[in-house]
Amino acid sequence: MAVTLQTKYPISPITNNIPRTHRPSLLRLRVTCSVTTTTKSQPNREKLVVVINPTLSNDPTLQSTWTHRLWVSAGCTTVFASFAKSIIGGFGSHLWFEPALAGFAGYILADLGSGVYHWAVDNYGEESMPLVGTQIKDSQDHHKWPWTITRRQFANNLHFLARGITLAVLPLDLAFSDHVVHGFVSTFAFCVLFCPQFHAWAHGTKSKLPPLVVALQDVGLLVSRTQHVNHHRLMYNTNYCVVSGAWNKVLDESKFFEALEMMVYFKLGVRPRSWSDPNSQWIEETNISNNNQT
Repeated sequence: MAVTLQTKYPISPITNNIPRTHRPSLLRLRVTCSVTTTTKSQPNREKLVVVINPTLSNDPTLQSTWTHRLWVSAGCTTVFASFAKSIIGGFGSHLWFEPALAGFAGYILADLGSGVYHWAVDNYGEESMPLVGTQIKDSQDHHKWPWTITRRQFANNLHFLARGITLAVLPLDLAFSDHVVHGFVSTFAFCVLFCPQFHAWAHGTKSKLPPLVVALQDVGLLVSRTQHVNHHRLMYNTNYCVVSGAWNKVLDESKFFEALEMMVYFKLGVRPRSWSDPNSQWIEETNISNNNQT
């Protein structure tokens, strides 16, 4: 008696992209099998239906802790204090153009800064480095499994930069009252603080994103998913900026980062990861479901 096995969806192309150490926590597997036995003229058939739903809701590395939340709260407070000084100063002096222009400059430079920092942690350094080692490790993991950033809880995603913003902006809040200075500082700090969230939204699905976020992405005020996807598909050397992405075309067409990599190589003899890891794949979350089981 011959038995024919039909698999609705192959498992290996999906699980091959997930490290063995993660597979038990990433995969929830339900297998439903039915076997019918008939005469020889109608061969036996076994139908295998597989539902795979990678879920990271219980992964502690993606969850927010109270320490994370406290740092994000502190970062938001310092940024709000700076913004308030800019607004109050504008009301007091009746001068709005200068702080508005300074704020625009902060927004533009934050996008550029996000690109330079993103390029640096993507291409150089090791996990063992102080201060930025965790960011470097997260960057490497992100290129292996880009979709996991959408599963990070809010404070977990922002706490690292929130700590830096708190320590940098708090002294400025205490030392300066100039509303033009705070117009730049508050906008720049806000964009840097929320940069990881802008990045996460760039990996989101439009139907699941808040309508305001989608609108800001569509008009180019926030980096869009369409633009950022090329950073992963082309693997480095393109679309590094993740605030608005306004600098990406200029930097990519001028080969700015490629020139920086050559300078670093000739000066220090260090090769960027982009030279040796060109085959990384764009891996989206895979949700497979079949409601028509028979």
